[in-house]
Amino acid sequence: MMDNKLGEYIQSKYGKRENWFINEVKAFKNQEKVREVEGIRSYLDGNHNILKREPYEYNGKLFHPKKIVMQYAKTLLDFQKQHLLHNPITLTGDEDVVKKLNQVNKKGRYERFNRKVLDKILKYGDVYEYVYKTGKTIKSKLIDADEGFPIYNENNEMLAFIEAYTFDGIEFYNVFTEKTVEKYKYENGRVTGISRQNNLSGLPIHYHSESEYSDTQGRSELQDWISILDSMEDLLSKYQDSVYKFIDPIFVTQGQILKDEMLPTDIVGKGVNLDDGADARFVGNNLDHQSFESVYKKLMQSLLDISSTPAVSLNKTDVSNLSEVSIKLLFSLANTKASINEQFVEEGIEQRNEKIRELLRYDNVTFDDDAWDTLNMEFTYNTPSNHTEIIENITDLREIGALSMESLLEKSPYTDNITMELERLGKEKESDNQTEVQNLDGEVDLEKQNENEKMDSI
Repeated sequence: MMDNKLGEYIQSKYGKRENWFINEVKAFKNQEKVREVEGIRSYLDGNHNILKREPYEYNGKLFHPKKIVMQYAKTLLDFQKQHLLHNPITLTGDEDVVKKLNQVNKKGRYERFNRKVLDKILKYGDVYEYVYKTGKTIKSKLIDADEGFPIYNENNEMLAFIEAYTFDGIEFYNVFTEKTVEKYKYENGRVTGISRQNNLSGLPIHYHSESEYSDTQGRSELQDWISILDSMEDLLSKYQDSVYKFIDPIFVTQGQILKDEMLPTDIVGKGVNLDDGADARFVGNNLDHQSFESVYKKLMQSLLDISSTPAVSLNKTDVSNLSEVSIKLLFSLANTKASINEQFVEEGIEQRNEKIRELLRYDNVTFDDDAWDTLNMEFTYNTPSNHTEIIENITDLREIGALSMESLLEKSPYTDNITMELERLGKEKESDNQTEVQNLDGEVDLEKQNENEKMDSI
């Protein structure tokens, strides 16, 4: 049964057409997004503007200019992704809720999946996730920005979602509504329905970054960097051309004409004899390498600033013996950027957890609202730190009773899974208690044995 709002949308835009989803995918705004994603993907694959430089004539010969491609964009994207999600996301809250979600996340490989989600957000601005259940396992499917087409109304509410892709020359369409998932294929001018299934988890999750023009569409990080990267590639390529063109100077004489036989070419250290008042010298252009270095450094610094990348991360500065405060200052801009990316990821994961909660009900696993509302996520940024200083601080707080054991484990740089670590500590404590009891019983038995031996001797 189609939702009333979706039915009104289809009626007002496409009338009563059965294949409305094909027209929706081919709408101008959606195809514009597809072209934008394809352009970014092509750039990341190495197809940069510098490769479009045409050959030209120099000194009567065809000269092929240098085309230096620098894949700094991938390095910057990888840094942002690893800075936020290198360390696993920690779930806190009700013990039963956290334990169950950790089990689901482990079986569904969600730690790896989260990195893919952030990678797509940074590269293309948008990505979609569909949560589904296969057997007893809950998993998610990632839908790229150029294959996913959400339908929003004037209130920014998602009414439906269309996944469109091509395989072996055949177009496939998956139409998601709140209750159903319908699959179609378009071949030889005909649309054929393939399947219709119940939708247990609702509409896909839309992850997207911020955009000045839309609340329902993201913007690629690369759009802020490409112009700077193009300028760096252009500057470096042209400077190398200059080196090769001007590396061979011109021999100039003054006052005396030299014939070819006067210039020996078959010996090393050749020389010429000139008449009085004559002069001979090599003349060449002087390359202004200082100007090149100045411009290139300015472009590199602008790239690092705009991408919120610390210079130390790309070996652009030397550091040693830094305190914890100094490290935080160096990574302050990167941490600010990570906190912005965290919002996009956290919002989507919150929706995912709600869908997981719904799917768990089919296995008779339920949680009351009070327990579920305690659920929280903590991100640990991959910032270099002085572990010795951190451990000393949390140890001092623990000794004066100002820090619980759970909080100590959360702040510890050596703890990945807090829940598992608490369980291990509990088991160790039980084992130590049992050992103490056994030792105490042994001491009592030994005392009794000594007393019996004394009585026997009497």
